[in-house]
Parts: sequence; structure tokens; C-alpha cells
Amino acid sequence: MTVGLTAALGDGLSLWWIVPFAAMVLAIAVLPMVAPAWYGRERHKALVAAVLGVPVVLFLLLGRGAAGREQVLSSAEEYLSFIALLASLFVIAGGVYLTGNLRGTPARNLGFLAVGAVLANLIGTTGAAMVFIRPILRANSERRHVKHVVIFAIFVICNMGGLLTPLGDPPLFLGFLGGVDFFWTLRLLPQWALALGLTLAVFYALDRDQYRKESPEPIHEDIEDYVPLGLRGKINLLFLAGVVIAVLASRPLSTVGAAIHFPFLRELVMVAMAALSLKYGPHETRRWNRFSWAPIAEVAIVFAGIFATMIPALAILRTHGDELGLTQTWQYFWLSGGLSSFLDNAPTYLTFTAVAQGFLGAPHLSGLMSSAVVAGGAVPAAYLAAVSCGSVFMGANSYIGNAPNFMVKSIAEEHGVRAQFLRLHAVFGSGARARVPGRHVAVLQMTGRPGNHYI
Repeated sequence: MTVGLTAALGDGLSLWWIVPFAAMVLAIAVLPMVAPAWYGRERHKALVAAVLGVPVVLFLLLGRGAAGREQVLSSAEEYLSFIALLASLFVIAGGVYLTGNLRGTPARNLGFLAVGAVLANLIGTTGAAMVFIRPILRANSERRHVKHVVIFAIFVICNMGGLLTPLGDPPLFLGFLGGVDFFWTLRLLPQWALALGLTLAVFYALDRDQYRKESPEPIHEDIEDYVPLGLRGKINLLFLAGVVIAVLASRPLSTVGAAIHFPFLRELVMVAMAALSLKYGPHETRRWNRFSWAPIAEVAIVFAGIFATMIPALAILRTHGDELGLTQTWQYFWLSGGLSSFLDNAPTYLTFTAVAQGFLGAPHLSGLMSSAVVAGGAVPAAYLAAVSCGSVFMGANSYIGNAPNFMVKSIAEEHGVRAQFLRLHAVFGSGARARVPGRHVAVLQMTGRPGNHYI
């Protein structure tokens, strides 16, 4: 993205061009609540995105000269990279399935959340949530008091766990595409460890208290139904590694001065890994995961509108960010976090990094990585850290703050977390009788070979 053209575009735009972006973000937040049946259809989401986004793109292409065309092209490249990463991780992780049924003790639940948080940095919060939520629900299927387990899974696995790499959370990948070094987010390890440690400590104390309230019957059933964990779809781990290597070996498309000979090689590799997963991965694991294309289709449609409408908004914020009065890092942390609680955290991240760029005079996102003191005693890296932590951590505060949140909520409700639980044992090959002992998550037990496992 050419710095001079970016500045020229921001200087010449009216503040009214922020309205389409604000309307798009508000539509994502409000329409699912006020018109769920209408907005639940993909074509209606596409209609909203087109009505708000197409006029912006046409205006930039036809009315803003080279600066407008450059920004549209840059935004389109970033959108394709963003969707390629999310889609590849979504598809490949959808073929990985943890079998078995561990005991739902506080210590085991703590272990699930901790491992899920670490894994989120490698396969994304969406991928980690898909891999871990069903084993967590199965482990706690005999318990009566489990709502808090799902809520903390959203806190830890779907959000704060993914702070350490651009693969972990969508806003950080957008930063990577904008020029932030892949390994820069590792410097946020102290913040990650502090927030994660405190959250897990609260969870463990709460889960122990809830566990004590369980009657002897579900505890006995939990012990009786124990089956060690297993892993199905192992070949998909190879394809996940391919995606990680493709990102690590690439340079961001928008890096200043980069000589890009194969601009979409990274994306082609990621798509190829997803295609190989679909072809060579076991089909039954996707069936057990209830894999469908709807979630990633929704993300692709919604973010097409976001990427289109945010072009003039971000250009204006980069140019006039110093006029908004946001000068302290704590302001960026709480404002980016507060908005991420009720809006999607990816556009929120972009909004406040753009404001920081305008305030600090950093025309490119990579300038926010600097640890040098600039005018007014500000350190750009501190502002980038504040926005990163605020957006990632507080995206957990509502179901619309981050895409995996609603996915986990929906899966939990499918398994009866909010309704009367039902546990179904279908036993094959052992001659044992099926039993339905009341309030439990639906689980299918298979004993087709030695080493019984739950799916």
C-alpha cells in the first residue's frame, strides 16, 4: 500500500465516508437480534454487504483516481488472504476429532482449557474451538452444573488463547497482512500469561465449587463412563502444518518495498492444504463434527462488506487520528476492548490501529512495531500492544465479539446445555443394552474394535 496515496486519499475524503463502515458494523451487531430470521439467510447478509460496500468501491475506483484504485486493490488482496487463512484452518480443523470420554473433574476441565489456549495460536481460535468443544461437553455430560464450563471455553479458547500469533485470532492476522511481523505478537506473552492465568484460576475455583454441588449419582456415572482420549483424522495435522509453514515462509502482501513475484502463492498453498484435507482426510470425522460450509460462508460474505466499507474510514482515521484526543495507551486498550465486546473484534482492531497511526504519524501499520520513543514520549509498540490485547481479550464479552463464540454457543445448545440433557448410549458389537439415564449430553459409544472410544 503506497504511503503517499494513502495520505492523499485520507486528506480528500469527507467524514461522511465513515458512515458505511459504521453501518456495516452495526448491522452485524443489531440485525441478528432484531431480525434473526431475515438476517439468518446468506443472501440477505450478502444484500446488506453489497448495498453498503459496492457504492464505496465504485466511488473509490471511479472518483478518487490512483489513490482510490490502489486502496481498493490493496484491500482486495488482504481480504483474499484473510479468507484463505480462515477457510483453510476451518476446513482442516473440521476433519480432526478427539474421541473418548474423560471425567469432567475440575482438573481435567482446566487441562482442556489450557491446552486449547495454546493450540489456538497454531490452528486459530476457530479451529481450536471446533477440536475441543465436543470433548469438553462429553467429559461433562454427566454433570448438572456445566454452563460455566462453556462460558470459560469461550473466554479462553475462542479469544484470549490466540493472542501470541497472527494465526491465533483474526484481528492479529489482519495486522500481519498490514505489515506487523509474524513474531511480534510473541512479545505479548506476559500479558497473555497474566490474563490466562487469572482466568483459569477463577475458573478452577468456580468449577470446584460447582463440582461439590453434584450428587453422587452423576459422579458415579462419570467414573463408569470413562474412556481414554484418542485422535481421529491425524492426517489433517500434516495439512495444518502446511498452512502454518505457508504463513511463516511468506511476507505480508502490503509490506513496504517488498518485491512480490508470487503474490498469492501463500494463499494457493493454504487452499491446496484444505483441498487435500477434504480429499484424503477421513469423512466420518467431519460427520461427527457436524461440519458444514455455512459458518465460513457467513464470514466470507460479512467481511467482504467490512473490507469494502472500511477503506475510506481507515484512510480518514490514519490521516486525522491525532485530532480525536486519544493519546494514552489505556484509552486504546479499553476503547478497542469495549467495542470488541459488542462488535466484531477484527474491524475494531483495524479502527484503533488506524487511529494510533494518525496520532503517532505512522503511515504504515509496521511503524507501530517500533520501540523507539517518538514525539510526546509515546512508544508506538505500546499502542499496538494495547489494541491487540483489548481486541483479543474482550472479544469474549459477548457472542458477537468473535466468530467462534457463537459457534461454541450453538454447539453447546445442540448438546442440551441450556435445555434438558439427554444421554444416548448406542452400543454396537458388545451385546450391552442401551440406557438413557436422564439429563446428559447426547453421546454415541462405539465398540467396534478393542479400545472403546466415544465419538
